[in-house]
Amino acid sequence: MKRLLAAGIGDCYELGRVFRDGEAGGRHNPEFTMLEFYQAYATWYDLMDITEELISSAAQAVCGTTSLPFGPHQIELGRPWRRAGMGELIAEATGLSAQQVRDPAALRERWRVDHPKADPDGLPTTMGRWWEWFFEAYVERDLIQPTFVTGFPAEISPLARRTDGDPEFTDRFEFFIAGLEFGNGFNELNDPVDQAGRFAAQAQARDAGDHEAMFFDADYIQALTYGMPPTAGEGIGIDRLAMLFSNRESIRDVILFPTLRPVVSGAVDPDGSR
Repeated sequence: MKRLLAAGIGDCYELGRVFRDGEAGGRHNPEFTMLEFYQAYATWYDLMDITEELISSAAQAVCGTTSLPFGPHQIELGRPWRRAGMGELIAEATGLSAQQVRDPAALRERWRVDHPKADPDGLPTTMGRWWEWFFEAYVERDLIQPTFVTGFPAEISPLARRTDGDPEFTDRFEFFIAGLEFGNGFNELNDPVDQAGRFAAQAQARDAGDHEAMFFDADYIQALTYGMPPTAGEGIGIDRLAMLFSNRESIRDVILFPTLRPVVSGAVDPDGSR
């Protein structure tokens, strides 16, 4: 779709099946449905407003209310939603200062205190990678009410535009409800030189063993050289929305054919059946 934008298609969207590596579990299925959309000459702020309106209106239409039960929680989807920086949330959850949160050495020291058995050779060395670890360990599960998380480091946002005045960060958000990520949006990076450099860094990380890093996409770089307008784009997980609207805490309850463990020949279930 971003190649379509470079070709002059101003706004576009797709509802499609997506596959991403990862173990199947109660809240994750490797194959899932996603709404992905792009709007030329819009910003990530516009997308946050659109997202609030889209999901609160959908809840009202489907459930008759914007206040929904989900497990032990009562979720309020009415506007406005909280917006908070990633570093701010990490500091809030850990008690670290704003300066310590941006210091890889301080983050490493705190991690070693909380995880004394961690292999020191396997720990991150950069702020961006540490933020991924700290956010998952200390922040994500406690984001119960709808929250836009902003201020993502450029290092972990290979497709997002850098923030004016602070190129270490990007104009990107993810939004969370009930401890689950529901969507990801950002101002698209439309500078082919910057994008090529970030793809190269991602490819290098992949060669070093990071299987979640991206490949170098030469065709996309070529499309960017033709010119893509300033654009904001977002992806929203439809299956997790179905979980929320139907108060189902397992994603398997809302997918017709969820990924399951393979049948082992000769295995017997606990109740004695095959």
